[in-house]
Amino acid sequence: MQTFYKVFLVIFIVSIAISFYAIDWQAGFLDDDNTKFVFSISSGILGILVVYILHLWSKLGNRKNEKS
Repeated sequence: MQTFYKVFLVIFIVSIAISFYAIDWQAGFLDDDNTKFVFSISSGILGILVVYILHLWSKLGNRKNEKS
């Protein structure tokens, strides 16, 4: 995995961790006060999926170039 992908992977994981820490668990997960943190968590998870997909695409591109 390239350093570029690793940096964004760390950023997304830290973002998710901070959002989980900031949620008021007594109010409930889908409470109005927690919606910004829920959206932040979901965007972090989506970002991790995008980084993983980009990593797979770069591996496929390298494999295709090696066969040529």
